[in-house]
Amino acid sequence: MKIVVDENMPLAEALFAEFGEVVRVQGRTLTAAQLTDADVLLVRSITKVNASLLSQASKLKLVGTATIGTDHVDKAYLAEKAIPFFSAPGCNKVSVGEYVISALLVMAEKYQFSLSGLSLGIIGAGNTGTAVAERAAALGIAVKLCDPPKQQAGDPRTFVAYDEALQCDLVSFHVPLSRQGEHATFHLLDEQRIQSFRPEQILLNACRGEVWDNQAMLARQQSSSPLRLIMDVWENEPDILQTLVPYTEIATPHIAGYSLEGKYRGTYMLYEAFCQYFGYEITKQLQPMLPVADINTLSLSADVDECILKKLIHLVYDVRRDDAIFRHKITKPGSFDEMRKKYPERREWSSLKISTEKNNDIFIQLGFCVSGN
Repeated sequence: MKIVVDENMPLAEALFAEFGEVVRVQGRTLTAAQLTDADVLLVRSITKVNASLLSQASKLKLVGTATIGTDHVDKAYLAEKAIPFFSAPGCNKVSVGEYVISALLVMAEKYQFSLSGLSLGIIGAGNTGTAVAERAAALGIAVKLCDPPKQQAGDPRTFVAYDEALQCDLVSFHVPLSRQGEHATFHLLDEQRIQSFRPEQILLNACRGEVWDNQAMLARQQSSSPLRLIMDVWENEPDILQTLVPYTEIATPHIAGYSLEGKYRGTYMLYEAFCQYFGYEITKQLQPMLPVADINTLSLSADVDECILKKLIHLVYDVRRDDAIFRHKITKPGSFDEMRKKYPERREWSSLKISTEKNNDIFIQLGFCVSGN
């Protein structure tokens, strides 16, 4: 069996080598000719899987993406050709949730406010939106969820209208990209709504760049009342609107979900789907494959407040590292994909075990490992 995988997919050999030849390819430049004898294709979000790419893949038996999002895959075409498709829902939800909190804590420090008591509108209450909501609530933020499809489907949680969510102090977007239908999300944040925001509001996009109208956002930022923007995703990646970058508070190259655990989890979920589809026994477990973090234990004697939480959260992951790299490199041709390819190791909060004698349930709510009381 020939298994073609994206070059940036971790654990591919460890998980799939026993089933056949594992061939790594560049995801964005993958061609139809490279798939002529492929049995399995495993991609990430930069590969457009469509009729053109698969035109010579007559042997293809399975396609998978190690991501939550699936807008880069023509699922209708795969269904027409009876090629099964699998994704990795929830694989990087923790990573995205931690990115958002890390970024908001940076903003709180810069502008000298407390996150506790602020309101956060979360647009999209799926895997990532829910992960953000859980962590934000643990910090005392008042969360308002907006997700019309889930609301119509009978989700029991409380939802608010889109325009009500946009009135919150903080607004974070976590929707899939869809260009058609009742709940299309292309330019969900359009020129009219961009112009309606209050200058002190903080907006964050960690889903898909096309959900925001970037040109309209640039116009607002060049006005006398710019917004406070945290942008991990951009229209037309990797050829983004570079003139918008200086007008952001935090800017990164689509890496919110790029924790080591998130990427490992995505590949492992495809391994599970692969084994189930082909009838193989699942013999490998993910946890033993995770390396021990450089900083993995810490003893805490202080009472917990937002300052202590910020120190611990940024000890594990400080988004300012990625922002600095992005601003330094983004003007160089090919840098957007290069930064993603060579993204430095980043761990999730669960990699740090906190030893404390105090009853600090907040650490458990946030996802840290806790020992002691």
